[in-house]
Amino acid sequence: MESRKAARVLIVDDHPVMREGLQELLAQHSDLHVCGQADNIVNALAEIDRSHPDAIVLDLTLGAEDGVDLIRKLRETHPEIRILVLSMHDELLYAERLLSLGVNGYIMKQEAATEFLRALRKVIAGEMYVSQAVNARLLEQIARSRPRGAAGSGLDTLTSREREVLELTGQGRTTREIATALAMSEKTVDSHRRNIRDKLGLHSSSELLRYAFRWVSGAPVAAGSNETAQR
Repeated sequence: MESRKAARVLIVDDHPVMREGLQELLAQHSDLHVCGQADNIVNALAEIDRSHPDAIVLDLTLGAEDGVDLIRKLRETHPEIRILVLSMHDELLYAERLLSLGVNGYIMKQEAATEFLRALRKVIAGEMYVSQAVNARLLEQIARSRPRGAAGSGLDTLTSREREVLELTGQGRTTREIATALAMSEKTVDSHRRNIRDKLGLHSSSELLRYAFRWVSGAPVAAGSNETAQR
């Protein structure tokens, strides 16, 4: 009998052997339950409506279709569903873009099963997952995104509410999830994010996401050439 506490996972991959292998792996763990499988976008959307998964394990290549199209649809229609991309494509080429689109984790297929399970559990728990290599690259890009000679990080200018929004953003929460957690409207969340970007000198939502992710993880965040801001 399926445990009520088990997280419901939908596997979306165009290779039957991969889907069956993942199902067998997850079946060995009582906290994870495969609620469905799909091999293309149409079937995936139908399975989501049928089984209401908590998380999706998604391959980027779905035959002639692009998994990115499914990610965009899900972030519009089902922002509460956690997405872990499991792909053969080089993470250094794809992970940053996909994180900016709203995925919650990226792991390559050649990783060990234990690491895949760790990634999936982190994503289900509301955290972000990327490899150490991607983590280091995000830090480097944050540093480069700051204007040279900037006087400070701007963190000290954030209000307590803005810091809460920044922290939840760094945890990978969607706008709707942040609004619910902080008892405010989604428009108010967006307004806080704009204020945060202005105060931190960030120029896009993807830069804010990278900055927030590093801040929440406890890593130093760049404050220009004069000093390093720490949480």
